Amino acid sequence: MADPFDENFEGADVRRFSVVVSAADVEAWFVREVLPLESVLMQFLSNNWHNRADIADIRQDVYEHVCEAAREHIPEQTKAFVFRTARNLIIDRYRHEQVVPIEAVPDLEAFDVAVDAPGPERTTQARGELRRLQVALDELPPRCREAIVLGRIEGLSGREIAGRMGITEQAVSKHLNNGIRTLANFLYGEPVDRRSPK
Repeated sequence: MADPFDENFEGADVRRFSVVVSAADVEAWFVREVLPLESVLMQFLSNNWHNRADIADIRQDVYEHVCEAAREHIPEQTKAFVFRTARNLIIDRYRHEQVVPIEAVPDLEAFDVAVDAPGPERTTQARGELRRLQVALDELPPRCREAIVLGRIEGLSGREIAGRMGITEQAVSKHLNNGIRTLANFLYGEPVDRRSPK
Protein backbone atom coordinates (compact mmCIF):
# COMPACT_ATOMS: atom_id res chain seq x y z
CA MET A 1 0.00 0.00 0.00
CA ALA A 2 1.32 3.43 -0.90
CA ASP A 3 2.53 5.61 1.95
CA PRO A 4 0.65 8.95 1.89
CA PHE A 5 3.61 10.50 3.71
CA ASP A 6 5.95 9.71 0.83
CA GLU A 7 6.73 13.01 -0.91
CA ASN A 8 6.39 11.21 -4.29
CA PHE A 9 2.95 9.86 -3.42
CA GLU A 10 0.53 10.95 -6.14
CA GLY A 11 -2.77 10.37 -4.34
CA ALA A 12 -3.73 13.97 -3.62
CA ASP A 13 -6.52 13.15 -1.22
CA VAL A 14 -4.77 11.75 1.84
CA ARG A 15 -8.11 11.74 3.65
CA ARG A 16 -9.12 8.52 1.90
CA PHE A 17 -6.52 6.77 4.12
CA SER A 18 -8.13 8.21 7.23
CA VAL A 19 -8.45 6.00 10.25
CA VAL A 20 -9.54 6.94 13.70
CA VAL A 21 -6.44 7.79 15.72
CA SER A 22 -7.23 8.75 19.29
CA ALA A 23 -5.81 11.90 20.82
CA ALA A 24 -4.10 9.73 23.44
CA ASP A 25 -2.37 7.68 20.72
CA VAL A 26 -1.22 10.83 18.92
CA GLU A 27 0.11 12.32 22.16
CA ALA A 28 1.85 9.07 23.10
CA TRP A 29 3.44 8.83 19.63
CA PHE A 30 4.50 12.48 19.83
CA VAL A 31 6.18 12.06 23.23
CA ARG A 32 7.71 8.69 22.35
CA GLU A 33 8.95 9.35 18.80
CA VAL A 34 8.86 13.06 17.94
CA LEU A 35 10.12 14.82 21.07
CA PRO A 36 13.37 12.77 21.22
CA LEU A 37 14.23 14.26 17.80
CA GLU A 38 14.02 17.84 19.09
CA SER A 39 17.72 18.59 19.54
CA VAL A 40 18.54 17.27 16.07
CA LEU A 41 15.53 19.08 14.64
CA MET A 42 16.66 22.35 16.26
CA GLN A 43 20.15 21.82 14.82
CA PHE A 44 18.64 21.24 11.39
CA LEU A 45 16.49 24.37 11.64
CA SER A 46 19.41 26.47 12.92
CA ASN A 47 21.61 25.28 10.07
CA ASN A 48 18.99 25.93 7.42
CA TRP A 49 17.17 29.10 8.44
CA HIS A 50 18.82 32.51 8.43
CA ASN A 51 16.94 34.14 11.32
CA ARG A 52 17.50 32.45 14.69
CA ALA A 53 14.58 34.38 16.18
CA ASP A 54 12.23 32.31 13.98
CA ILE A 55 13.55 28.88 14.96
CA ALA A 56 11.17 28.24 17.87
CA ASP A 57 8.20 29.28 15.70
CA ILE A 58 9.28 26.96 12.89
CA ARG A 59 9.71 24.10 15.37
CA GLN A 60 6.19 24.73 16.65
CA ASP A 61 4.88 24.74 13.05
CA VAL A 62 6.61 21.39 12.46
CA TYR A 63 5.00 19.95 15.60
CA GLU A 64 1.57 21.24 14.61
CA HIS A 65 1.86 19.82 11.08
CA VAL A 66 3.07 16.36 12.18
CA CYS A 67 0.39 16.11 14.91
CA GLU A 68 -2.32 17.17 12.48
CA ALA A 69 -1.20 14.50 10.01
CA ALA A 70 -0.92 11.88 12.76
CA ARG A 71 -4.56 12.40 13.67
CA GLU A 72 -5.39 10.67 10.39
CA HIS A 73 -2.44 8.29 10.11
CA ILE A 74 0.62 7.88 12.34
CA PRO A 75 3.60 7.58 9.97
CA GLU A 76 5.77 4.49 10.18
CA GLN A 77 8.97 6.46 9.51
CA THR A 78 8.65 9.21 12.11
CA LYS A 79 12.12 10.72 11.70
CA ALA A 80 11.89 10.96 7.92
CA PHE A 81 8.40 12.44 8.17
CA VAL A 82 9.39 15.05 10.78
CA PHE A 83 12.44 16.18 8.81
CA ARG A 84 10.58 16.17 5.49
CA THR A 85 7.95 18.37 7.15
CA ALA A 86 10.64 20.70 8.52
CA ARG A 87 12.34 20.87 5.13
CA ASN A 88 9.06 21.67 3.36
CA LEU A 89 8.19 24.38 5.87
CA ILE A 90 11.61 25.98 5.41
CA ILE A 91 11.24 25.83 1.64
CA ASP A 92 7.82 27.47 1.94
CA ARG A 93 9.31 30.23 4.08
CA TYR A 94 12.15 30.79 1.61
CA ARG A 95 9.62 30.98 -1.22
CA HIS A 96 7.49 33.41 0.77
CA GLU A 97 10.40 35.65 1.73
CA GLN A 98 12.32 35.08 -1.51
CA VAL A 99 15.53 35.09 0.52
CA VAL A 100 17.58 32.67 -1.58
CA PRO A 101 16.95 30.27 -4.45
CA ILE A 102 15.29 27.02 -3.40
CA GLU A 103 18.36 25.09 -4.58
CA ALA A 104 20.27 26.62 -1.65
CA VAL A 105 18.14 24.71 0.87
CA PRO A 106 20.04 21.52 1.82
CA ASP A 107 18.65 18.17 0.79
CA LEU A 108 17.02 16.10 3.54
CA GLU A 109 18.75 12.89 2.45
CA ALA A 110 22.17 14.51 2.79
CA PHE A 111 21.24 15.71 6.26
CA ASP A 112 20.06 12.23 7.27
CA VAL A 113 23.55 10.85 6.70
CA ALA A 114 24.90 13.18 9.38
CA VAL A 115 21.96 12.61 11.71
CA ASP A 116 22.32 8.83 11.72
CA ALA A 117 25.87 8.95 13.10
CA PRO A 118 25.64 10.64 16.50
CA GLY A 119 28.83 12.24 17.69
CA PRO A 120 29.97 13.15 21.20
CA GLU A 121 27.86 16.33 21.19
CA ARG A 122 24.70 14.37 20.34
CA THR A 123 25.49 11.79 23.02
CA THR A 124 25.85 14.57 25.60
CA GLN A 125 22.57 16.11 24.43
CA ALA A 126 20.83 12.74 24.71
CA ARG A 127 22.04 12.33 28.28
CA GLY A 128 20.78 15.82 29.08
CA GLU A 129 17.40 14.99 27.56
CA LEU A 130 17.16 11.82 29.65
CA ARG A 131 17.94 13.84 32.80
CA ARG A 132 15.21 16.34 31.86
CA LEU A 133 12.77 13.50 31.25
CA GLN A 134 13.57 12.04 34.67
CA VAL A 135 12.97 15.43 36.31
CA ALA A 136 9.68 15.72 34.40
CA LEU A 137 8.63 12.22 35.50
CA ASP A 138 9.47 13.10 39.10
CA GLU A 139 7.08 16.08 38.82
CA LEU A 140 4.11 13.80 38.09
CA PRO A 141 1.79 12.68 40.89
CA PRO A 142 2.75 9.12 41.99
CA ARG A 143 -0.23 7.27 40.43
CA CYS A 144 0.09 9.19 37.18
CA ARG A 145 3.85 8.49 37.08
CA GLU A 146 3.22 4.79 37.76
CA ALA A 147 0.78 4.56 34.83
CA ILE A 148 3.23 6.34 32.49
CA VAL A 149 6.12 4.08 33.49
CA LEU A 150 4.05 0.92 33.13
CA GLY A 151 2.48 1.96 29.82
CA ARG A 152 5.12 3.97 28.01
CA ILE A 153 8.34 2.52 29.40
CA GLU A 154 7.44 -1.08 30.26
CA GLY A 155 4.95 -1.31 27.38
CA LEU A 156 2.00 -2.79 29.28
CA SER A 157 -1.51 -2.58 27.84
CA GLY A 158 -4.26 -0.53 29.47
CA ARG A 159 -5.81 -3.72 30.86
CA GLU A 160 -2.48 -4.89 32.29
CA ILE A 161 -1.84 -1.50 33.89
CA ALA A 162 -5.34 -1.50 35.38
CA GLY A 163 -4.72 -4.96 36.87
CA ARG A 164 -1.32 -3.99 38.22
CA MET A 165 -2.56 -0.72 39.75
CA GLY A 166 -5.97 -2.02 40.90
CA ILE A 167 -7.94 0.64 38.99
CA THR A 168 -10.25 0.72 35.96
CA GLU A 169 -9.01 0.98 32.39
CA GLN A 170 -10.80 4.33 32.17
CA ALA A 171 -8.74 5.58 35.13
CA VAL A 172 -5.58 4.27 33.43
CA SER A 173 -6.49 6.18 30.26
CA LYS A 174 -7.03 9.35 32.29
CA HIS A 175 -3.67 8.96 34.04
CA LEU A 176 -1.89 8.33 30.72
CA ASN A 177 -3.53 11.29 28.97
CA ASN A 178 -2.81 13.66 31.84
CA GLY A 179 0.73 12.34 32.26
CA ILE A 180 1.65 12.65 28.60
CA ARG A 181 0.18 16.14 28.39
CA THR A 182 2.00 17.22 31.57
CA LEU A 183 5.31 15.74 30.38
CA ALA A 184 5.03 17.43 26.99
CA ASN A 185 4.20 20.77 28.62
CA PHE A 186 6.94 20.40 31.21
CA LEU A 187 9.58 19.55 28.61
CA TYR A 188 8.55 21.70 25.66
CA GLY A 189 5.54 23.84 26.40
CA GLU A 190 4.13 26.45 28.65
CA PRO A 191 4.24 25.95 32.42
CA VAL A 192 1.25 24.00 33.66
CA ASP A 193 -0.47 23.57 36.99
CA ARG A 194 1.25 20.47 38.39
CA ARG A 195 -1.85 19.73 40.48
CA SER A 196 -4.04 19.05 37.43
CA PRO A 197 -3.23 15.35 36.66
CA LYS A 198 -4.41 13.66 39.86
